[in-house]
Amino acid sequence: MRITKNGVNRSGYIAAHTVKWLFLLIIAFFTLFPIVMAILGSFKTNAELTTGATLLPSVWQFSNYATAWKQANFAQFTWNSLFISTVVTAGTLLVASMSAYAVDRSSFPGKRLYAALQGSTMFISIGAVVLRPQFDLMVKLGLNKSLWGVILILISAHATVYFMLIGFFKAIPKDLDEAAYLDGCNFYTVYWRIILPLLGPALGVTGLFTFRGAWNEYILPLVFTMTNPKLQTLTVGLANLRYGIGAAAESHLMMAGACLSFLPILVVYVLANKSFIQVTAGGVKG
Repeated sequence: MRITKNGVNRSGYIAAHTVKWLFLLIIAFFTLFPIVMAILGSFKTNAELTTGATLLPSVWQFSNYATAWKQANFAQFTWNSLFISTVVTAGTLLVASMSAYAVDRSSFPGKRLYAALQGSTMFISIGAVVLRPQFDLMVKLGLNKSLWGVILILISAHATVYFMLIGFFKAIPKDLDEAAYLDGCNFYTVYWRIILPLLGPALGVTGLFTFRGAWNEYILPLVFTMTNPKLQTLTVGLANLRYGIGAAAESHLMMAGACLSFLPILVVYVLANKSFIQVTAGGVKG
């Protein structure tokens, strides 16, 4: 039996790594397989996609993308989705980071109750329970026929981001706050000039999740844009590609539209990619 310098059986070491990589390859296969099939299906004809006889398209139908772009009014719907996702991301990060900072760095009456209420909202389905009350509220505010109603509702659903940021706040030493107070900073200046810059990686990660959630939101934009199709988002517009002329299913166009909708998310992921590998920087030198 061959033993390594560390006393570990070499054959067992190789077997363990083989099993690990085999497991990772299987997970990667099941993760990427639907995406690959969707991309390949977007280049097929509808008949070829429906029959599923071949894996690769017999003739690559690049025109599917042009047709999907035109029929789904992608330019307008993409702008609506970008507007909602960008504003929701910025608003959620601002509100969640301020609330997390206040809870982590200060003591006030009802602090535990506030944390409990924040946690309880994570177990409430917006679409199933509170959609009607929220819509009635936006009607009274006059925001039921604009995208701002959707934006305000999505920003209010920030509990998950709040708890994620709380964990990052606890990793920032409070000695930084005390040093800043000695230099003349107040509670709000410490947040804006000291704490917020240190939250770069955390804001990148939570911002990516928030952007993705707002981008993929379907129920709220559908309800709020029923009377104004020009305000529809990309997810709502993609559903309109499902059936074409004569109520015939056009799955190939829907797949082409879905592939187009991947691109903004990929761009955002590339921009926020460094946040996944960075560690919150900061320290106190004494």
